[in-house]
Amino acid sequence: MTTASTETVKTRLRPIDRDGLLKFAAAGRENPSRKGTNKVHTVMQGQFRSWSFVGIHNPVVVDEPLHLFGENTAPAPGEIVLSALGGCLCVGITAVATHRQIPLSRLEVFLEADIGNTAAWGADGAERKPGEMGFQDIRVKVLIEGEASREQLDDIVQWANFCSPVANSMRNPIPFSISLAD
Repeated sequence: MTTASTETVKTRLRPIDRDGLLKFAAAGRENPSRKGTNKVHTVMQGQFRSWSFVGIHNPVVVDEPLHLFGENTAPAPGEIVLSALGGCLCVGITAVATHRQIPLSRLEVFLEADIGNTAAWGADGAERKPGEMGFQDIRVKVLIEGEASREQLDDIVQWANFCSPVANSMRNPIPFSISLAD
């Protein structure tokens, strides 16, 4: 009679290029004021549905739900913003874990936010100040597993949040200008 042993095997998430990451970080240390530019071209399709073109990628489709006069064919703008935050946090968590040489086996981010739109996008709704519109509270929960203690994983998450370009764009005032195109 043979005894079979059972063993849980965890797979690692596909890693990023650590050497490339270290070179990218070194370039940032050498020129801390360096900036990139993101460019998006958005075209309205009708009702509240729009397509945003980003580089060579398929368009990002945005719509509003039926109760907000859209067709509910795609995520709403606020949901796309939360998706960007979730994606940025995942990138940062992966980068920090890679830098610290901690392989991850699972990473999921759950986001929710309370949003105010009683001004009805400026179409004669409630009189509101800018700080009273948009996201009023954002809550993020991270499910992370890897070859590290819970404390180490939490430190990775907190540091990635602190350094997240999208999270910091949401937390900090940003110079903003809008004008008619030529």
